[in-house]
Amino acid sequence: MTSINWDALLGSAIDAMKRAYCPYSGFPVGAAGLAQDGRIVSGCNVENAGYGVTLCAECGMVSELIRSGGGALVAVVAVNGDEVPVSPCGRCRQLIYEHGGPSCLVLMPEGVAPMSEVLPGAFGPHDLDSVGALPAPASSDTKEGYDGAL
Repeated sequence: MTSINWDALLGSAIDAMKRAYCPYSGFPVGAAGLAQDGRIVSGCNVENAGYGVTLCAECGMVSELIRSGGGALVAVVAVNGDEVPVSPCGRCRQLIYEHGGPSCLVLMPEGVAPMSEVLPGAFGPHDLDSVGALPAPASSDTKEGYDGAL
């Protein structure tokens, strides 16, 4: 297993945070993750006038993970403008889970926690195996073939 240097991850997250583009909220965020092969990947938030299309720092970090060779995340930290750990938002928790799984460690404001605690009951790739288990409705305007029971 890869050894986790939390100070190095924090430093990378802080460096990324200093490059954040956040003219609307004034809330810079940087994220850094340790890949299973020892690479450190990072990202910063990039806001947009159409607020809903803003990119979180963790999105940039995962993009860098994939761009630089993929693999699994082992540990993640996100920091705010005060250079202290912040909780990833719900969307980002899902991204981290997708690319790190339940054992990926996250430095939360309260301390280190595995994704299984940060995102309990997570939906992931394993859930897609059950697609098709329920019969689909015959058409959009009839309930033939589906009784609504789950």
